[in-house]
Amino acid sequence: MQFSPTNGDFTFVSSTEAEDFSGTISAPDVKLTMSSDSGKNPYATTFLRQRGYGWLLEVEEEDNEENKPLLEELDIDLRDIYYKIRCVLMPVPSLGYNRQVVRDNPDFWGPLAVVLLFSMISIYGQFRVVSWIITIWIFGSLTIFLLARVLGGEVSYGQVLGVIGYSLLPLIVIAPLLLVIGGFEVVSTLIKI
Repeated sequence: MQFSPTNGDFTFVSSTEAEDFSGTISAPDVKLTMSSDSGKNPYATTFLRQRGYGWLLEVEEEDNEENKPLLEELDIDLRDIYYKIRCVLMPVPSLGYNRQVVRDNPDFWGPLAVVLLFSMISIYGQFRVVSWIITIWIFGSLTIFLLARVLGGEVSYGQVLGVIGYSLLPLIVIAPLLLVIGGFEVVSTLIKI
C-alpha cells in the first residue's frame, strides 16, 4: 500500500516495501561565518541568523548607571532618618531641630524600622505577632488618613504613616527605662506621667 506525498517531501510506504529502499542524507549547504559573538556553537548561531532568528542571540549590555548601591536604589537616606529620630526624641525647640521635617518630608523606611523595633520590644519572644503590629500600623494609619481627609485635612498617606511611625520612638525609649526603674514606684509613676 503506497500513499502519495502531500507536499513532495515524504513518501509513505508499507512495511514490506521498506526493506528495498536505501539512501543517504546530504548535508545542507550552510555557509559558516565566524564572528566575535558566535558563542560556543557556531552552527546553531549561523542557523538561527539565516532563518531570521538572530535576535534570540542578542544580549543586552548592562549600564553602569543602573548599578546603584542598595540604599540608593530603595531610596533610603540614613542621615535623614537619623535627623528625624533626633527631632522626635528631642522635641524642645531650643535644641535647634526642625520638628516639621517629620511631617513635611515623609519617608517609609524610618517609620517601618521604628515600628519593627517597637514590635520587637513589646512582644519579646513572640515574633509571629510582629506582622500584626505592622498591619495595625498600616491600617490604623489608613483609618486616620481617611478621617483627616473627610474632615478636610490636606495630608498624604505617607505623611500619616511617617508621623505615626516616628511617634512610637518615645515608647521605645521609655520601655527599657521602666524595666530598670520599675522597682521604684514613685519614679516609675513620674516617668509614666
